[in-house]
Amino acid sequence: METNKELESIVQPLLAWFDANARVLPWRDSPTPYRVWVSEIMLQQTRVEAVKPFFQRFTEALPDVAALAACEEEKLLKLWEGLGYYNRVRNMQKAAQTVMEEYGGELPADYEKLLKLKGIGSYTAGAIASIAFQIPVPAVDGNVLRVISRITASEKDILKASVKKEVEDEIREIIPPERAGAFNQALMELGAVVCVPNGPAKCDACPLYGQCLARERGIVSSLPKKSAAKPRRVQERTVLIIRDGERVAIHKRPPKGLLAGLYELPNVEGHLGQEEVLKLLKKKHFSPIRIQPLEEAKHIFSHVEWHMTGYVITVEEPERETEYLFVEPRETEENYPVPAAFSAYTKYLQIKLGQEKYKEENKEL
Repeated sequence: METNKELESIVQPLLAWFDANARVLPWRDSPTPYRVWVSEIMLQQTRVEAVKPFFQRFTEALPDVAALAACEEEKLLKLWEGLGYYNRVRNMQKAAQTVMEEYGGELPADYEKLLKLKGIGSYTAGAIASIAFQIPVPAVDGNVLRVISRITASEKDILKASVKKEVEDEIREIIPPERAGAFNQALMELGAVVCVPNGPAKCDACPLYGQCLARERGIVSSLPKKSAAKPRRVQERTVLIIRDGERVAIHKRPPKGLLAGLYELPNVEGHLGQEEVLKLLKKKHFSPIRIQPLEEAKHIFSHVEWHMTGYVITVEEPERETEYLFVEPRETEENYPVPAAFSAYTKYLQIKLGQEKYKEENKEL
């Protein structure tokens, strides 16, 4: 890493650039601690443009810590539908309940106390503390690690916790106390729109052109350094759209594990043929009338990939109770949180989930 004195030279040009070029974002209009918190959790591994409609709906439905703490789980998961990583919103609710119990419903203006709340790590605590409370602490995410690695031409692996800690310490030394939030946001913004992660960096538009050692040495595209990720496990699944007239079968997943507590289209391990599917449904006391094979689809989670095939099966009204809940498709769209993993097949129900639903709504506006 460069010395703090050398890094200090980035502060003023970066702030001047941010003042002139900061994007207009809904959570920046009124950066209350709660709104900063919600936006930062939503923005983890999700693009800014995709987050905007989610943020608007979430904060309209749950405008403060008290509303989040008291929200019924299925409503909470439905508001989050399409963002993925559902444990994040569950952790937010647990943190909100702690804030109600220990801090009178207001997020504490204290970095260390924020850090102790469920689901809040050093980056999120730093973002809330600096943006909402102007506390001069770093908020180091992937964008910031990339920017600092390139400015300093660092060859260190940014996925190592020790390297992130070094960058946090460097930034802590140079962050301007009077503009802590603006400085942290400026670093993030530079990484998001100029010193970008995918594709060539826009060096000619960078306010730190003259300070960047990676640009000077011609190694921008080779930084930052990251250790190779472990390959994801592949799981084959067969998805079943079981229709009884206008109603469709859904199933609530277990309270723990992948996609915990969400509603899913019935599915089983492996890629089954038509005869196997019909045999399975008869075992479950259904009387199939018609079966139609669907296309293959893939969904990527952080550590596993689902490779799916699917079928629409029309059945007679079941004569006895089943493990599935039969609902109208529109009711599913409105009331039951269904993960985006099934979005390739929900078109056969004429419903849209999460991000697809919001895109469609925005077209109509």
